[in-house]
Amino acid sequence: MLHTSVSPEGRFKVGRHCPSYQVANLRQQEHVCSLGQTDQGSELFNHQNFPVSDVTVEMARPIYEILNPFPFRGCTYIDSGWANGRVGHTERICIPAREEVSLRTLLGQHCNEQTAQAIIGQLPLSLRYELAATSTDAEELIWLAKSCCRMVYDPKGDAVGLRYVQLGERYTADIDDFELFETIANNPYLPDHYKELMVLRPGVQGGSEIVGDVHQGRTHIFEYLRTNSYIPWGHYAANFAPASIRYTITDLSEEDMDGLRHLYYQRMFTSLAEKLELPSPIRRRILRLDELESLRSSIVEKMRDLGDSVDRFATLWGWNFGYDFSGSGYRLHASHQMIHQQYAMVPQWVDSIDGERFPAYCCGDLVADVVDRYRKEYRSEFFDDYLKAINCNTRTDGGAGESSLVVWRDENVLLFVPKAQVSQWELNLMVIADGAFGPVGNIIEAATPVRRSLNRGILKAQQALAGLGAAMVTSIEYSKRIGVENGQRLLYSFLPKLPWSMGGFSEAQGRYILGHYPEDFAIACRDQLRR
Repeated sequence: MLHTSVSPEGRFKVGRHCPSYQVANLRQQEHVCSLGQTDQGSELFNHQNFPVSDVTVEMARPIYEILNPFPFRGCTYIDSGWANGRVGHTERICIPAREEVSLRTLLGQHCNEQTAQAIIGQLPLSLRYELAATSTDAEELIWLAKSCCRMVYDPKGDAVGLRYVQLGERYTADIDDFELFETIANNPYLPDHYKELMVLRPGVQGGSEIVGDVHQGRTHIFEYLRTNSYIPWGHYAANFAPASIRYTITDLSEEDMDGLRHLYYQRMFTSLAEKLELPSPIRRRILRLDELESLRSSIVEKMRDLGDSVDRFATLWGWNFGYDFSGSGYRLHASHQMIHQQYAMVPQWVDSIDGERFPAYCCGDLVADVVDRYRKEYRSEFFDDYLKAINCNTRTDGGAGESSLVVWRDENVLLFVPKAQVSQWELNLMVIADGAFGPVGNIIEAATPVRRSLNRGILKAQQALAGLGAAMVTSIEYSKRIGVENGQRLLYSFLPKLPWSMGGFSEAQGRYILGHYPEDFAIACRDQLRR
């Protein structure tokens, strides 16, 4: 049986646990003790923790169980005890804004600036990490930066670059503690000039070649080639240039998003064209939209002509937004704060160490498996039924009120709250447009209007989440193999990390615990976009 919440009737299957049961009391000893005093002054004991007989539970509060539409993503459990408190009070779905932090100001009340600077520079490392991550004081962050690396200064005493030392055949920045250095540079409150000279200038983080760029109006973006990366065939990173520093979603414009995504589309189209031996003579400039669309159409036509004789490549796209580092030494998200996106082309096959060949992994293939199994089991199309279930959704708790899961839509894409979220604040973006040969399942099948809608939808998702206070969001693309026609639709997942829900044993089992109903989270997101 296929474990999915989507049914051929176009409805979500929602389970409801409300059990009654009895528990045998096997305790041997009493450990009654005083807990303290009540506000009336009487002593409070812990007798309730030590029942005399067996324990009987009558009608425990409802827990809702919702299988993910995609079985490989596990199952979601909603605790009604938590979720009911947010019904009609969606303003409670938020992360409070960070408070202002300035150790310099506090110390300044008791000592002069020179002494305060010396104290901050000599704090224990764990405290320096915390201050580097949380301080909102620009001057304090500059002091921290100067304490952990060597800088070069002009005759006026202004920092103009980093000092480098030779290690073997290459030069590396003279940094005492890289994690501290990086955490300072990733704090939005560090002045932009120091962000630039520490981490943003081309070359300051290594010798990765810049093989593409966007320079339009206020949008300046570099495309870096990561030749030897954790992605075995290399990948690309679109990073904003020093002239366009973007650390927060509120800094990000539609033009910025178009630029980031244009580099992705352009690189994937040109890479695939070269593999198909299609002429792509343009060099040393960006492709215009009409040129990009013409190249895309040529790829689609060539793939159909070649049929099964050509490898079925896939695209890989992701975005880690937000950076954090704890005083205990744990990096909590991303490699750097500056808004950036990464992408690559995934081959169809990989050779094993034993000389055999097997399919290379791509997460979109997991969706394809679901589509195929669903069709065989129900003789129905998964995405047709999934879209119907989204559009005909009823409230999870069975109550009255808003039942829509939709956050934003246009004629090409749908931004919605998945019925079974795998992060407490997950959003999904799905292409609902059809192409010439069926549902649009990857960016090669997405014509210019669809790609433009994707750009808008991705930005809307990030704006809604940022408005609620999300500071760390992982975004991934589930794409169909290029040249395959299987009814699969292009899907994006946006997965915030919340302070109280970083993941544990439940998540490791594919069990995701929520404290709100998805319908109420959709209301909260729509409210943010209206604002």
